[in-house]
Amino acid sequence: MWSGSATNPAAMPDSASKTTSPALITPCDPWPRPYYLEGGLRRVAPYHFTYNTWVKERWRGRTLFDVFESEFRDRPVDYYLAAMESGLVAVNGKTVGPHYILKNGDLVSHTTHRHEPPVTAEPILIIHEDDNMMVINKPSGVPVHPAGRYNYNSVVEIIKSERGPDYLPRPCNRLDRLTSGIMFLAKHASAAERLCVQISERSVRKEYIARVNGRFPDGEVLCDQPILSISPKLGLNRVRANGKPAKTVFKRLAYYPPAEKMEVPGDAQREYGAQEGYSIVRCMPVTGRTHQLRVHLQYLGHPIQNDPIYANQRVWGYNLGSNDADAVQNTDEDVITRLSRMGKDEVADAVAYHDEMVDTYEKKKAEKMSGEVCEICNTPLYTDPGSQELSLWLHSLRYEDAEGAWSYMSPLPAWALPPKDMEGPTQVGAMDDLVGAVTAVEAE
Repeated sequence: MWSGSATNPAAMPDSASKTTSPALITPCDPWPRPYYLEGGLRRVAPYHFTYNTWVKERWRGRTLFDVFESEFRDRPVDYYLAAMESGLVAVNGKTVGPHYILKNGDLVSHTTHRHEPPVTAEPILIIHEDDNMMVINKPSGVPVHPAGRYNYNSVVEIIKSERGPDYLPRPCNRLDRLTSGIMFLAKHASAAERLCVQISERSVRKEYIARVNGRFPDGEVLCDQPILSISPKLGLNRVRANGKPAKTVFKRLAYYPPAEKMEVPGDAQREYGAQEGYSIVRCMPVTGRTHQLRVHLQYLGHPIQNDPIYANQRVWGYNLGSNDADAVQNTDEDVITRLSRMGKDEVADAVAYHDEMVDTYEKKKAEKMSGEVCEICNTPLYTDPGSQELSLWLHSLRYEDAEGAWSYMSPLPAWALPPKDMEGPTQVGAMDDLVGAVTAVEAE
């Protein structure tokens, strides 16, 4: 897309952003990106942005309004109608109105006033860089690609903003938004293809670190329970006998008992395992199912301590889905319904921190509707996300070639280090002690 200062909302008077002259500020992709840091968060000032989409075959012969009404549901129908009449929605760069009949070769442009959620202000640390790739330590809470409400607040766009508008990092492995740790970004297509093939062929070993409720068992623990996606829409998975095969090897790195003085409400103690203490667990996935580590740890009765979904009693009940492969304790429908009800209108206090609970449990806030709207576009505005919505205690610790050609490892995240006044490991040794168990599992 073309970009220039004339399309930067910061450079326009308020009146200009509300005018309805033909094809209002289309196309638009502000550069430099409107980032600013405040309160420990990377924020993006609201900006106009243009989505360009070529007419799909199923759109041909239909009116512009009909297509938007049936296929784009993130805004009210009245908004789309007004946008078409004002030029915020244009075809081939011109205002055509809602009754325009779309035809093959048309380019539909939609200029919106975007409001992105903030993400952590922690920098993206570079662990290794050469002519082919960059190995980074991704902060928690930052999505890899632009998706949904996130655009410039993504790993790809943040790095692009630092390296220049023509820089195109190509992610070779995927981490969920809340997961931190090792990621590979190729600098050109051939490097991306080589590494993606290597990872997909399982010639790369991966190790994660997690902080889980309670005292995790001694020794190596294999979980080979199949995993089923019970709601693709919500991204919700669980152990089910009719799911896809999944295998993970776990080994406890450390256990930290609860602090002696925990002045925490009784309900919170029961719900968040405050009386159990917590464990730091090494995780080696043999397969790669969505949410595999989170789901397997939940099934084993030791969910990730601050997991907003799988450690949430308001969704899973008292036992948090432990050993419930047959959905006896909670049906899929029950779980989906409860999770669906947890909207932005209520404070999601389903997550609490072991070492911060004393003074802040009742004070925790989550991102929710603020009741305010944008003066320019009337978009409902959200409050800032709570700290529990910016972090998951799951970290991609290490990737290494199975033949020993290379290995990349990040430092332990702060939440995995020993608590104040306690002794414990500050680093993780070689993977050799776990490789034997994984190899045996793979050979089965």
